Amino acid sequence: MKKKRLTIIGVLVIALSACNTENKPKEPETATEITSSSNDWIYLFDGSSTEGWRAYNGESLPPGWIIKDSVLTFDTELGLEQNYEGGKDIIYGAEEFDNFELYLEWKLPEGGNSGIFYHLKEGYNGPPEVSPEYQLIDDENYANIHDLTDYNLSLGYTENPNELKPLQQTGADYAMHPADPAQKVLNPVGEWNSSKIVFTPEKVEHWLNGRKLLSFVPWDEAWHEKKNSDKWKNSPDYGKFKTGYIGLQDHSSPIWFRNIKIKKL
Repeated sequence: MKKKRLTIIGVLVIALSACNTENKPKEPETATEITSSSNDWIYLFDGSSTEGWRAYNGESLPPGWIIKDSVLTFDTELGLEQNYEGGKDIIYGAEEFDNFELYLEWKLPEGGNSGIFYHLKEGYNGPPEVSPEYQLIDDENYANIHDLTDYNLSLGYTENPNELKPLQQTGADYAMHPADPAQKVLNPVGEWNSSKIVFTPEKVEHWLNGRKLLSFVPWDEAWHEKKNSDKWKNSPDYGKFKTGYIGLQDHSSPIWFRNIKIKKL
């Protein structure tokens, strides 16, 4: 009788143990399984090297672009180095990309201005002539520090030409598609923000701090109408290329970038 009771207890223990095992979350079997979702990312800048980066239309990094505290930094004082000819916009020149998801983190000082270029081709006077741009700017303070009147009047903005227009604000597809203000969460100057660009022939998306700001179809009728009606109407090659380099803009203000990575789609 005692032996039979012990057998029954053993069966119950095994049953309870099996039950607990079924309810437990499944552990990844290997480290590869844990990290497999991030294996498609290509780091363009990981905080340790500027390999692959160089000046637009140049062979090396322009003065001012350095790594400081693991951050890709444009130092305006160093950028004043003499005897340098050419612009200070930079590109990741090791590879061109067509369809992609690009992610990076950035911050600006008060009155700062920069941008992210893609499908960029060399041989032009500057990236804006040919490349779409994800705008980065100090929305709050830029117009208080810089006089935009003449520039905006030249674009036909006659109402409040001193103001920063929606097509010129952070997250916009510069001078093409504005960011949705209802979705926009922009951290104050000096704090880090994250941006994402998704590009496929079916859609382009701009994201800021985890929220989608805009979406459009590249090269459709509406896109061509916008392109030919405003700032880019006299730039025949603007936005036409389906592959090209990733670029970062120098706009004569300090700028900081980190965690720059891209995934091919």
